Amino acid sequence: MTQQKANKLPVRDGNMRKENGYMSNIHEECGVFGLMAPEPIDAAGLVYYGLYALQHRGQESCGIVVNDDGLFTSHKDLGLVGEVFQKEILSSFPTGTIAVGHTRYGTTGGTNRNNCQPIEVNHQKGRMAIAHNGNLSNAADLRSELELSGAIFHTTSDTETIAYIVTRERLNAPSIEEALSRAMNKLEGAYSLILMSPQKIIAARDPFGFRPLCYGQREDGTYCIASESCALRAVGAKFIRDIEPGEIVVFSKNTVISRREHCGEKPRKLCIFEYIYFARPDSVIDGVAVHASRNRAGEILAKSHPVEADIVIGVPDSGLDAALGYSRFSGIPYGIGLIKNKYIGRTFIAPGNRTDQVRIKLSAVEEEVRGKRVILVDDSIVRGTTSGQIVKLLRDAGAKEIHMRISSPPFVSPCYYGTDIDSKDNLIACKYTIPEIAELIGADSLGFLPLEELKGLTGNTEYCSSCFDGVYPTEIPSDVRKDRFERRLSEALAENEK
Repeated sequence: MTQQKANKLPVRDGNMRKENGYMSNIHEECGVFGLMAPEPIDAAGLVYYGLYALQHRGQESCGIVVNDDGLFTSHKDLGLVGEVFQKEILSSFPTGTIAVGHTRYGTTGGTNRNNCQPIEVNHQKGRMAIAHNGNLSNAADLRSELELSGAIFHTTSDTETIAYIVTRERLNAPSIEEALSRAMNKLEGAYSLILMSPQKIIAARDPFGFRPLCYGQREDGTYCIASESCALRAVGAKFIRDIEPGEIVVFSKNTVISRREHCGEKPRKLCIFEYIYFARPDSVIDGVAVHASRNRAGEILAKSHPVEADIVIGVPDSGLDAALGYSRFSGIPYGIGLIKNKYIGRTFIAPGNRTDQVRIKLSAVEEEVRGKRVILVDDSIVRGTTSGQIVKLLRDAGAKEIHMRISSPPFVSPCYYGTDIDSKDNLIACKYTIPEIAELIGADSLGFLPLEELKGLTGNTEYCSSCFDGVYPTEIPSDVRKDRFERRLSEALAENEK
């Protein structure tokens, strides 16, 4: 493969998120964490550690709200958990028995302080704070209905729409959990959420179960709710169980009550990309260990796309587990061929050419790859820009051959449930065949996980794979633009000026 061919990769403008100055991998929307303690504790500190463990789920903004006997104290801002919650900020929180936190990537709505969560609401029957993971597929229609009835929105996120509907139902419902249950009759799409009232914390998962949610308990009796089980371990909580699709779990001072009136309304559709990329490898989601699932992906790749080679390496961090599985099944030695610079945060800005920036984040281990036939394993290819740069890194380090293997099928469709895939225009697999993609990124061969083999990752077919097959569990939203709420406001203003 000549360098001239590797440089043919087209560069297009689009809405796909950029990180550290170059095109990043696919991103998921956010992570949520909440707690209910029997006695006042350093609730903010505990949520801080929970959010730190969920940092991989969102790096744009974060927030914590602590409930001290009905008095809510909050802090939210743009940035990583460690940047936003420095020592003086954490020490300013009171002790409390209930708290909720959130870390965010914005797949709907812009990156600004107004969209930071948890969202707090004061209403006629009390106060509420809500943190949400996922996207509503009917958010635009619900928001339009609410605006026509006089609602005034302060954010451009789906979460405020959920808060409005729950608040409206609360005016006539006997309890906040009943209000949430009634609201769920109107919500479509993905929502794993934690809702905090003055006396309770409530966890709920949409009837499809698109996004994960679980809870556990610490030795001091504190219940903790989190997007992933890795966050429970980070705060010393023992995993109890996953919250079921459609389930509402109510934690009050002396009781834990499960409401299941929405369970079984829809088929289970957990996002399969949670196992491929989003979740931390040490998490267990709906009874399936993420690390084991990624190992199986590598084994499937080795079986479906074998090739003679000298070493198997993974792209840090998301390709490492699948690379190990490929190595074990094929018998080809596993090696560390790429090193990730762990000290580059989201605020890194490179002054030079954008094509050089992968070299700042990743470095090839020449002793491992020089003169060798290399199998390079990664989780996905979006536009192909980053993949092409990584292949070039290995070429420059002396790799003799580079055979790329991807532990997911090709992305061919947008996602409407909280994954940052908003347009076919940004997906290389919608433009080129697999051999053409291999040539464009400079690889000697390219193989994707076969679509029909996805079930091998979990041992069942209870998952959503819309981004890979274009089959959606819900109706496609009427307005699919990521910035649809900002655009609607601009369009309305322009119409009024005519």
